[in-house]
Amino acid sequence: MQTGTHLDREHCVRAVQSKDARFDGWFFTAVLTTRIYCRPSCPVVPPKPRNMTFYPSAAACQQAGFRACKRCRPDTSPGSPEWNRRADLVARAMRLIADGVVDREGVPGLAARLGYSARQVERQLLAELGAGPLALARAQRAQTARLLVETTPLPMSEIAFAAGFASIRAFNDTVREVFALSPSELRARVPRSRAAGTPGFSGTPGTLTLRLPFRAPLNPDNLFGHLAATAVPGVEEWRDGAYRRTLRLPYGHGIVALAPRPDHVACRLTLSDLRDLTVATSRCRRLLDLDADPVAVDGRLRADPVLAPLVDRAPGRRVPRTVDEAEFAVRAVLGQQVSTAAARTHAARLVAAHGKPLDDPEGGLTHLFPAPEALAAVDPASLAMPRTRRTTFTTLVGALADGRLRLGVEADWAETRARLLDLPGFGPWTADVIAMRALGDPDAFLATDLGVRRAARELGLPATPGALTARAEAWRPWRAYAVQYLWATDGHPINFLPA
Repeated sequence: MQTGTHLDREHCVRAVQSKDARFDGWFFTAVLTTRIYCRPSCPVVPPKPRNMTFYPSAAACQQAGFRACKRCRPDTSPGSPEWNRRADLVARAMRLIADGVVDREGVPGLAARLGYSARQVERQLLAELGAGPLALARAQRAQTARLLVETTPLPMSEIAFAAGFASIRAFNDTVREVFALSPSELRARVPRSRAAGTPGFSGTPGTLTLRLPFRAPLNPDNLFGHLAATAVPGVEEWRDGAYRRTLRLPYGHGIVALAPRPDHVACRLTLSDLRDLTVATSRCRRLLDLDADPVAVDGRLRADPVLAPLVDRAPGRRVPRTVDEAEFAVRAVLGQQVSTAAARTHAARLVAAHGKPLDDPEGGLTHLFPAPEALAAVDPASLAMPRTRRTTFTTLVGALADGRLRLGVEADWAETRARLLDLPGFGPWTADVIAMRALGDPDAFLATDLGVRRAARELGLPATPGALTARAEAWRPWRAYAVQYLWATDGHPINFLPA
């Protein structure tokens, strides 16, 4: 086993021999005799243990000279849950790389966002993942290129630059090295039915249909129910069995439709600039918490006899997150001490007045949510809310607009939570809900939340915030998921998949 993975060689061999899909994305199996690397659940006959070696990332396999398996397509595995549950340098770096920062800003830009030198970042990534930031970004570009080659009719030259390659030559060389096929050979392998317009291909320019994998089980009820019940008109909607929303992206904008399926989430993306494909896909996965490890989460919570029946009744709950951390923080302030419907109304007014308009031929989406810079220019007197909340709102958007407060995927959870609590009008509930849903802290706990306290009282748990927090120590490091199970005891629409 290479450095950086959480499993030893014996566990890895057993996972490969049993074709255990739970470990897809945790590590990769490289076969010394064939020079091919696979996901643990690869359907082919497992190699002999002496011919296996293990790497913590696809990039490390590629850097060691192994090619991706054409059967199991390891480059399309779910992401490692490690980067969702940790807040250290490596985890923050991996979240930024998935968000395309290396392609847009280079390794110096990545290091600057993390507050470390480029050399320190490189050294830590190499030590844990067997590959540096450039190799990890290159592996991501290769995956994006393969997706575009196989699911669009775009010319190879356009695909090369949309995937983030600096030249067509680099695109051709990387695809051939990683997949042992040229781009044209990759496209030739696609079944005619896909090229004719069935899954994977859309005839609409800039539109792609993807399958987002996840680790089973996944309970879609609270996940899509929450997003649909709190949807801001104009920015989000539930239509034809899918959650749809607008996306603000580095090179342009997009619209995504996400629909739950038994073994994947169907994702239909329409992008104004295809260079945003990797970022948009990464943000959708983050929104739906698709890289979580539900077996580990539910196993921990099931150990509590009070939570065990809730977990057994509907396992695999995820934490609904966000595609835009600043947007969620603003909406959290708008939702302070008001109903879900009132919070949606406040947000819809801001969107209509200050959001950027866009066209949606397929539905009712009309705007991008306003950027902090636009909201910082809003006249506080025009906001229909109490004076103290207006102060909270203007202070927050001002801090976001001038960079004093950063809520991106690189944010340190504990430090950012402390900074939020320093803002006027920010109490534990607002800071914790932002930590849980915007920052992605899996251990954030809403001890003061009315729904959580009501559920605790009904289940015989302590109902006061202090006592409940002490009782919840046993649920670490997955208290944000415990919140989802506690909320699910209520009949609120956030807990039900819309019709």
